[in-house]
Amino acid sequence: MKAAPEAQKRLLDLAELDSVVDRLAHRRRTLPELAQIEEHARQYARLATQVIEAETEAGDLAREQTKAENDVDTVRTRAERDQKRLDSGAVTSPRDLAGLQSEITSLHKRQGDLEEVVLEIMERREAADTKVSDLRAQRDEVGTARDTAQDRRDAAFAEIDKEAGEVRGRRTAVAGEIPADLLALYEKLKDQYTVGAAMLHGGRCQGCKVALSIAEMNRIKAAPHDEVLRCDECRRILVRTAESGL
Repeated sequence: MKAAPEAQKRLLDLAELDSVVDRLAHRRRTLPELAQIEEHARQYARLATQVIEAETEAGDLAREQTKAENDVDTVRTRAERDQKRLDSGAVTSPRDLAGLQSEITSLHKRQGDLEEVVLEIMERREAADTKVSDLRAQRDEVGTARDTAQDRRDAAFAEIDKEAGEVRGRRTAVAGEIPADLLALYEKLKDQYTVGAAMLHGGRCQGCKVALSIAEMNRIKAAPHDEVLRCDECRRILVRTAESGL
């Protein structure tokens, strides 16, 4: 393939622009915010699940407390009713009086036992409610950190994408100055090796960093200036410049 030396040198400008685009793409893929967002998302999901579990436990205890309080009210009401019967003098039989007094005593004991149960449930419910509040606070804190990281990511994306767009614009202009067949070869090699063209600098290919043999250097020296050369080692287009050591 033949191409004017200046057109071949433009490949180096194109390769540099492609390198900038690649670096920007790598920077976009490896932003620290991405790992932070992922970690925050995992933490948020875990805490959200724990909040639901804690809320369920607190709800169960609330219903258990309501039931226990209702039991206390039922026993208290029955004891008050029996006490009124006793105080009214309506019961005159010694046997019935003894039975009523015994029942009242039993109901008071039952009421006391149930009130102890209510207190125990209230303590457990208070601990459960505190746990819910703490977990919600942790979840919300992680959510805020995640949102902040997302904002930083979006700002970084916007900056990177803007710079990449400007670089691609310059790349399009440079590519327009390169003959179609040479550009097609460059693009093919770029897809294969990431870098499609490299400078021959001081007798060394800057693509693979391999020093060329004396025989290879002599062959390059003898080659016409418009001949498109390839590195024997990495097969990239080898661009000759004043710094090539020829």
